[in-house]
Amino acid sequence: MDRLAVIGNISRDHTRYPDRRGGDLLGGAALHVAFAAARAGATAAPVAVIGEDLAHIPAQGRLADLDWSALRIAAGASAAFTIDYDQDGHLVAVAADYGVSEDLSGHALAHIARHPRDRYHVCCRRPLDVPAVLQVLTRCGARFSIDFFLPSAAHLIQAAAPWLAHADLVFANAAEHRLLEQVMQSTAADGVTRGTSAGQVTGVLRSVVVTDGPRPVRWLHHGRPLAACAPPYARPVEVTGAGDTLAGHLLARMLHGDSPAAALRSAVLAATRHTAVPRPVPGPSHS
Repeated sequence: MDRLAVIGNISRDHTRYPDRRGGDLLGGAALHVAFAAARAGATAAPVAVIGEDLAHIPAQGRLADLDWSALRIAAGASAAFTIDYDQDGHLVAVAADYGVSEDLSGHALAHIARHPRDRYHVCCRRPLDVPAVLQVLTRCGARFSIDFFLPSAAHLIQAAAPWLAHADLVFANAAEHRLLEQVMQSTAADGVTRGTSAGQVTGVLRSVVVTDGPRPVRWLHHGRPLAACAPPYARPVEVTGAGDTLAGHLLARMLHGDSPAAALRSAVLAATRHTAVPRPVPGPSHS
């Protein structure tokens, strides 16, 4: 089975909710996606840059099951995020200190050059140079999927537009999906998406998985419904990384050959379980 190389951040996160939920977590999209994929049976390697403050995490409990060969440890502090949510778990604000992850783009491009046959997932988040990474993946014929993060989605979806049609799968929440449709409409109208009219843009993307809070998760294939699954009711304790968990689990089940309906059902359950515990990913907290 292909190795899933996940390009993105590993970070120290601090989450805050109005009812005093939250706290210090080990997080970052690359870690959440890779950890979920590994738990679902895939060989998953975070392609990330961390500081000396997190240098010990490869030996940390269940995290030792990940393929850490693509991790770079640099002198300095790891990325750190403070994430505020409302009572229902909707994102309100994010404050970021990227630390040594400012070097992620060069590290990711070097990894792709050495391992063009990996199966890639690109967490399209700052500070990654998304166009550079997607251009290289497309040029070398790599298979890749992508996701976005709402605070930077408007900018990074636009930046990624020339390569979106080459992605096997795009993960988006409902708000990001609306932005995605707007950008694809704009690129079609400008002639960037060759041979595509504004009325055909939903079919340009191969597959899109759209999450929408407690409403059913939809899997669209060339703009048409392929599968859907409603998450079971559960009061979330910690929502950080839930979408990343769904993506990683679903990608792993696809690599195992599951049907779309079975892969989506399993991924939705994994994401729901993720939100039910205060520290979804094992590891050290802030020191």
